[in-house]
Amino acid sequence: MTKFDWPLMSNNINQNDKKALIKFIKVSDKFTNGTKVENFEKKWSKWLGVKYSTFVNSGASANLITLKILKELKKNKTEVIVPAFTWNSDIVSVVNSGFKPIFVDINLKNLALDEKKVIKKISKRTAAIFLTHAMGFVGISKNFLNYLKKKNIFLIEDACESHGSNLNGKKSGALGEVSNFSFYYSHHMSTIEGGMISTNSKKIDSLAKMKRGHGLLRESKNSSLISKAKSSHKDLNSDFIFFTEGFNLRNTELSAVIGLEQIKRLNKNIKIRNRNHQLFLKNIRKDIFFTEFDLKGSSNYALHLILKKKDKNLFKKILNALRSNSIEYRIGSAGGGNQLRQPYLKDFKKRYNFKDFVNTEHMHFYSLYVGNYPDLNRSKIIKLCKIMDKISIK
Repeated sequence: MTKFDWPLMSNNINQNDKKALIKFIKVSDKFTNGTKVENFEKKWSKWLGVKYSTFVNSGASANLITLKILKELKKNKTEVIVPAFTWNSDIVSVVNSGFKPIFVDINLKNLALDEKKVIKKISKRTAAIFLTHAMGFVGISKNFLNYLKKKNIFLIEDACESHGSNLNGKKSGALGEVSNFSFYYSHHMSTIEGGMISTNSKKIDSLAKMKRGHGLLRESKNSSLISKAKSSHKDLNSDFIFFTEGFNLRNTELSAVIGLEQIKRLNKNIKIRNRNHQLFLKNIRKDIFFTEFDLKGSSNYALHLILKKKDKNLFKKILNALRSNSIEYRIGSAGGGNQLRQPYLKDFKKRYNFKDFVNTEHMHFYSLYVGNYPDLNRSKIIKLCKIMDKISIK
């Protein structure tokens, strides 16, 4: 395996995390979902600015549970508007829950849904807008958020890559009805594997906790719901009332211990990430790379090299330069670019014209990112920019 001089992520689990884990293991005899999970959910809710959160085993699981909840809440709706530029588990959760995904292009300033095009796609069949705050950018404007609230349109936020980004001080993930986060190893904070569902709705929270735990009523932690349901199902053992369709998507006390440590330094790490990003944008070539991002409220996830214009030869030169300097990268950015080009969506691909996804297609073929993280040596950022300076555009 190639040892990269600049990997996508480095040292996201530090010694403090390991010490806290060892200490917990020495004194605890319970490692499944318990008090540490509950404490982490409360800490996360307070940090995010919401009332409730449910810790699950991945961001993909958070997506799945959220869309299953949407199916219960919007039984007469059939469509969910999604970006073609996103992670595949967003789309999989939509399809798996029985909805038809309605794909829309993105804009390059924040790599999120093109709001004008979304408005044209909204119909009586729309159950929700499933918005992705991609790569640390804020994926929605104040005007569009107000529009959705005025029209009473359900907003789901995928904030898996954008912990701490905010719209006028209110964090992404606290803007809509429900949001999903990932704590995968390379994200802003990590529980190694893990995810979170956050909301201000007690009903959504109860459903999330039940669906996480096999659909069991007792998992809801909602005393009034439990009391009412027990009286309506006296023919059932009250410990085993499977109140809703459910799964086993719980996380562990061990992951929560790491999460409780990581959240302590999250704000500090976000500042470092943004500082790295600003240094990168200041020094990278403006003649060949797109740099006109909307940075207000951003919480950078990665450093993007997006060509301003289509140029296959130039893009190959960039890839060669990165490889020769042992810099790890990912082409196409979030999810590899245009999800409609993926084999799992072959049945949907036939219904769309790629010409309608100009920016998503550009990201698919002419963009990549390299890692950004708190212990990234800033001299490497300058070195990367100088490497790009040497590339000939002829």
